[in-house]
Amino acid sequence: MKHNFLKTRVIVNPASNRGQTGHRWGEIKATLKYFLKDFKYDFTERPCQATDLAREAIKDGAELLVGVGGDGTANEIANGFFDNQKIINPEATLGLVPSGTGCDFTRSLNIPRNLKNAVKFISEAPEQTIDIARMTYQEENGQSVSRYFLNIADFGLGGEVVREVNRRRLQRRASSYLFCLLTALRTFKGHQVRLEIDEQKAASDLYLIGAVANGRIFGKGLKIAPEARLNDGLFDLILVKSLSLLEFCLQGWRLANGSHLNYHRVRWQRGRKIKGFPLSPEPVLIEMDGEQVGRLPATFEIVPSSLQVKAFLG
Repeated sequence: MKHNFLKTRVIVNPASNRGQTGHRWGEIKATLKYFLKDFKYDFTERPCQATDLAREAIKDGAELLVGVGGDGTANEIANGFFDNQKIINPEATLGLVPSGTGCDFTRSLNIPRNLKNAVKFISEAPEQTIDIARMTYQEENGQSVSRYFLNIADFGLGGEVVREVNRRRLQRRASSYLFCLLTALRTFKGHQVRLEIDEQKAASDLYLIGAVANGRIFGKGLKIAPEARLNDGLFDLILVKSLSLLEFCLQGWRLANGSHLNYHRVRWQRGRKIKGFPLSPEPVLIEMDGEQVGRLPATFEIVPSSLQVKAFLG
């Protein structure tokens, strides 16, 4: 499907990919101009600003919103498609140009990582309707907050790793995801969590990872939910029981290639509504689309067929 020159707004996170997006803006802008012709653009300057910019653009009549950044930028823009938990314009479409350190969600949309190919993809790919998810969780101050996510929210190890990444970045120290993952695993053994899946109680256990997956990939390429589909109206819930650092190192390749679902320390279920409750006093941190946002207790709800994206879904 060829791009028919919709009213287009581009939202750019210049700080993404450790500032490389801002440095490359001249090249990115020229590529967008070549394939999309006319568009307006905005740079974000603070957290969550992309949500406000997207909401304002859609209310102003934008038909195609293009996000340039990583998973966090995509998440913020997707939240801007909604106002008071209602879609503003069901015909508005999201396109993504991967320009972050992770960009895990774009892999489920089959968007190329190369700049020229990604923008060409937006100009030619069909509009596909996908599910997104709404999570109601607890912030550090105890306040209950709801936000949407596109890809994956997970409690336990993911939240610990992202907290370590953020801590080390503030200290201007090595902050690769793999390094921070191994650092977290040295001390983190999991949390006791009770779950409900579609209002049915599930077994409580000591979980290292609890991934509530709409998309397939998280953690810079780990295929945590290889069977997940963006348009099936269901979450894939992947639960990894506590593992030693040695066992994780020996079995971690299974997460990388998606062959872990039959491993005896992994549970895989599907559902539309999932609730998680901590059973220990320590905070159970939640990571959502690559950002550490809060803690359990939390409720995760699938919102089926709710967002149009530029994609080729497998």
